[in-house]
Amino acid sequence: MKIKTRMIGFDLDGTLLTTEKELTKRTKDAMERAIAQGIELLPATGRTLCGIPREVLEFPGIRYALTANGGRIVEVKTGKTIQERLVMPDTARKVLTILEKYDTMCELYYDGQGYALEEKLALIERYLPEAPMARYVKATRKGISDLWKLFEEENRAMDKLQGLFVNYEDKLAAMEELKGVPGIEVTGALNNNIEVNAAGVNKGAALVELGASMGIAREEIMAFGDGANDIHLMREVGSGVAMSNAIEAVKEAADYIAGSNDEDGVAEFLETYVLDRKS
Repeated sequence: MKIKTRMIGFDLDGTLLTTEKELTKRTKDAMERAIAQGIELLPATGRTLCGIPREVLEFPGIRYALTANGGRIVEVKTGKTIQERLVMPDTARKVLTILEKYDTMCELYYDGQGYALEEKLALIERYLPEAPMARYVKATRKGISDLWKLFEEENRAMDKLQGLFVNYEDKLAAMEELKGVPGIEVTGALNNNIEVNAAGVNKGAALVELGASMGIAREEIMAFGDGANDIHLMREVGSGVAMSNAIEAVKEAADYIAGSNDEDGVAEFLETYVLDRKS
């Protein structure tokens, strides 16, 4: 039985992309067929715009990108922001102060671009032992000499903040401290990171809001995900699909379970439950 679907949001890391950060031929074929069928496809990611692979952004038929966990939705052809929910400067100051207490690589994101200290980026393997993720971060962040100087010079709302932790215990301690900061949403796609957005911001709410603006009901929206920042995504949409490699909390929140990201799980699910038969 096919699932009636008019919009599909895809998480990237651990979902649409393989562990090696590749978009497979089978996945691209399934995406092409979905778009030809009239389904609106878009990345729904914790990454900001600069971190989304060109292969995804320039995929024929993809018009929007949900970035920074829903903090900003962008029209990919023009780069125009059509929806944003940003972290205010006073709030960001409190968050950054807490994150910097620990052995972390802190990142600030303005207008889709991530910034981190040059000295930390040079030691990225301390924070991200997995080579594909380390390469991605190093290639997409702008290294700067002084994070606080950038913060003071910008003095404006930002997409999100992120901390990459060496020790998991430090992450837990920081999350506990962040509970005392009002006006934020705390999540993380990785085992050792914390992502901080404005209160109420999550992928699911943003995707449903975008769909509503296009006349697409929540029940007609599908989403795929695997990490902690996909839990709301699974709950909010009509059909939440967790990857088999997803964390348990995502699987529990989902309506369906697909194969793993390294076994064309997204493509296989679309072929089985969404796409029309090939003529």
